[in-house]
Amino acid sequence: MKRFLITWLLSAIALLITAFLVKGIVLKGAFAIIVTPLILGIINAIIRPVLFWLTLPLNILTLGLFTLVLNGICLLLVDFFGPPGFRVRGLVSAIVGALVLSMVSWILGLFIKEPANA
Repeated sequence: MKRFLITWLLSAIALLITAFLVKGIVLKGAFAIIVTPLILGIINAIIRPVLFWLTLPLNILTLGLFTLVLNGICLLLVDFFGPPGFRVRGLVSAIVGALVLSMVSWILGLFIKEPANA
């Protein structure tokens, strides 16, 4: 449970930073800050793998660059299913936002130490 809460908190912080850096992404209100990372996690866990397998030939053809578009589409799905305080304005903003969100999440993840397996 503790790991889940830490991951959720880091995702919320990453979304706040992304909304600050990317002009086309808006995140307003406490409810949106709380709910949007949860919806993003659900979409990334359930819908993204299905979309990845459906677009695998295109992903191979573009040498993996289509993954950026796929991540942007997932961010647009969060906009569609998410709370009213979260908005993404267009596919380009979604792709740039997904890229920034990935980098910020990665950087924040560096500060979390994994327990050593003895």
